[in-house]
Amino acid sequence: MKEQFSEAFGNLVNKLQGWFNTTIEYIPNFILAIGVMVASYFAAKYVRKLVNKLVSKKVEQDSISNAISRVTAVVVVALGLFMALGVMNLGKALTSLLAGAGVVGLAIGLALQGTLANTFAGLLLSFRKKIRIGDWVETTGFSGEVMDINLKDFTLKEADNNIVIIPNKTILNNPLKNYSLTTKMRVFLECGVGYESDLEKVEQLTKSVIANTFDQVKSEDEVEFYYTEFGGSSINYLCRFWIDAESMLEKLNAKTKAIIEIKKAYDKEGINIPFPIRTLQFDNKLNVKAPDIQEVFSDN
Repeated sequence: MKEQFSEAFGNLVNKLQGWFNTTIEYIPNFILAIGVMVASYFAAKYVRKLVNKLVSKKVEQDSISNAISRVTAVVVVALGLFMALGVMNLGKALTSLLAGAGVVGLAIGLALQGTLANTFAGLLLSFRKKIRIGDWVETTGFSGEVMDINLKDFTLKEADNNIVIIPNKTILNNPLKNYSLTTKMRVFLECGVGYESDLEKVEQLTKSVIANTFDQVKSEDEVEFYYTEFGGSSINYLCRFWIDAESMLEKLNAKTKAIIEIKKAYDKEGINIPFPIRTLQFDNKLNVKAPDIQEVFSDN
């Protein structure tokens, strides 16, 4: 029993001595690993500021530039951690850490599939030069001014001041019309005049009114005018002209102004814009004369 105790005590002493020797041997590596981690920490702070500054020049949204800079900082710190583990010859721990990170990343990716899709879509939208805050766009049945593009959603303010929030992946997967990309918009104006009207006079007067109302229209030749059909109560026409505009509101204001001026000119010249008329024709003769009440009672 005494010999077994002495042997066990000797093994313990040898083990502690081995650990002590290993610790002494690895003190330089440990100090170097700590230095690597400290250096990676300060490098991450510097890289974060640098990336934030660079991304801010390309992206107007602070939330996205901050997110990108934070992710970059985390990557720098992770690289420092892996280098520190490598310096301490902890290859197995490094391999286990990478394997665990892969499994955790897969699980998180499956659980947050929709959120991650919106996040990456938000990053892509933010770097698109054809979509900017303040643009007037139309997509997925909604039209309005772009108020914000963040990592989760796309915010529009419609003409009636309602706020519409759309997931980023929906914007990325659907067509988007940006009115602000061009400096000109075409106004379409449809109207009808009475059958008794002088059609040539109507055409000349309409073109003249449009040319005198809008500075962008240099002459009457720039106004397109086409009669489209013999309507139920009027002869209908289509008038088209270009204006300098970058939003749908400017287009609506121009159309409103054109309608007002055309109505004034038509009233002055006696040109009729008829109401819709429906004529009812009865081919059979109806007996509207009521029977004599006394005759009805006398028959009874």
